[in-house]
Amino acid sequence: MTTFDHARSLGYDRRATRLLGGLYRRIAADIDTATAPGATVADIGTGPGKLLSHVATRRPDLRLHGIDLSPHMIEIARHNLHGHPVDLTVADVTDLPHPDASIDLAVSSLSMHEWPDLDPAADELHRILRPGGSLTVYDFRFTRAGAVQDTLRARFGHVDTAAVRLPWYPVAVVTRYRATA
Repeated sequence: MTTFDHARSLGYDRRATRLLGGLYRRIAADIDTATAPGATVADIGTGPGKLLSHVATRRPDLRLHGIDLSPHMIEIARHNLHGHPVDLTVADVTDLPHPDASIDLAVSSLSMHEWPDLDPAADELHRILRPGGSLTVYDFRFTRAGAVQDTLRARFGHVDTAAVRLPWYPVAVVTRYRATA
């Protein structure tokens, strides 16, 4: 998995602010409708915390966790979250700091394409989800789509996919993968 240094993290934060706000608002709305009051949500590959900021503003009742491999991204996320009560941790998707069956919803936005091996990542995501918990991954359509579906189906059974269009782009460039533990 790619680790962002401080300069790359700052650059990503600027681009995410300018280009991805519509996607983050869409995902936050999806999280809003997919979670019960007080649910525990883990944002895998949280980057600069933009998604968590949208979710925390919409749903202050949720217990939010942000995980990223880059300590620089976690530092920027802390700043961007402006005091929202979010637990931020430096960790790899293949070794998440959560007990078995402790997460109601695991979400990842535009980080899966950085994961070098989908199998251990899918195993770990399945491990942390409560029975009936959901995994929702948003990533670029051209990113290993067949392999992603096969890997997630092997762990979760059925995988629902949908194309997601970014507000500023004329065609859908993101795919949403949704599975239930």
